[in-house]
Amino acid sequence: MHRARRAVLTVVAGSLALALAACGQNSEGGSKDSAKGGKGATIGIAMPTKSSERWINDGTNMVKQFQDLGYKTDLQFGEDNVDQQVAQIENMITKGVDVLVVAAIDGRALSDVLQQAADQHIEVISYDRLILGSPHVDYYASFDNEKVGVLQATYIVDKLGLKSGGTKGPFNLELFAGSPDDNNTRYFFQGALKTLKPYLDSKQLVVRSGQTALNQVTTLRWDGATAQKRMDDLLTKAYSTTRVDAVLSPYDGMSIGILSALRSGGYGTAAKPYPVVTGQDAEVASVKSIIAGNQTQTVYKDTRALARQAVQMADAVLHHRAPQVNDTKTYDNEKKVVPSFLLDPVSVDKSNYRSVLVDSGYIKAGDLT
Repeated sequence: MHRARRAVLTVVAGSLALALAACGQNSEGGSKDSAKGGKGATIGIAMPTKSSERWINDGTNMVKQFQDLGYKTDLQFGEDNVDQQVAQIENMITKGVDVLVVAAIDGRALSDVLQQAADQHIEVISYDRLILGSPHVDYYASFDNEKVGVLQATYIVDKLGLKSGGTKGPFNLELFAGSPDDNNTRYFFQGALKTLKPYLDSKQLVVRSGQTALNQVTTLRWDGATAQKRMDDLLTKAYSTTRVDAVLSPYDGMSIGILSALRSGGYGTAAKPYPVVTGQDAEVASVKSIIAGNQTQTVYKDTRALARQAVQMADAVLHHRAPQVNDTKTYDNEKKVVPSFLLDPVSVDKSNYRSVLVDSGYIKAGDLT
């Protein structure tokens, strides 16, 4: 249920609120009492970084949709600096935002600042990355994160023909995972490993590096350069006399780095074609790479739809309605099971990128030339 702010009890308090508005305070942050019918309320939006195309799109989409409903917005990017994101959220609370939408840089670093939000009766919507260790996360909007990993792993299995032959292989596979401080990393990897396990057990797939545990394959901040360096090391140590046939990459920005390492290792020629390389987020650079025959696959997550879901949640909260959710069991943040709405991801490769991405208007055809 929506935590209503304390009503103004005295004429003096009401006069003070008017005086603050006259000084510009309300225009910056709004006030909870103004959150009637979407008029005058302010939504604080904290995104992780501008270095990823998708987070820029998420922020832009939410700002537009909130403003279309008559809300003000305060959009901030933390640039993958945890302290900076905490300071940005603290500033939003100080300015009096009415709801916070937060895509955390580090899911475990926000407990103190969310306590500050709770003290001011500000509800929090965790966006795409579940915030951990705080009871003050009211709702969660994301995609079916385990399914993302299933789609990536299934694509590898299908592309290598493992299902059809039953005895095909062995094929060499290397595993990458996302940032260890992002809760989604565990779900992506869990879905992928569940799908790949039968083929690893049968030795149709072989991880020559021996690195199969999650803590061995994570990539801090989902950084492409970090993934590139690790792929360089893997090629040097495990593939000097043989080739890698597939790379499970959980994110497009990492896939670009992995492909750079592969190219430096002599891949990308007729004699030594690229392995199967997966990805996620359908970023323009990676879709162009798929068209060119370098990256093989990505997982499309329509950020417009995710933004719309977060906007609907915030709008419901501010109108004292229960937001729509479709999962009340899966996402335990270690303090509570957070009511969630999960959207479906879609696998994309060279065969369907146009119908899925271009025809839907998600990417302009001109941006891919």
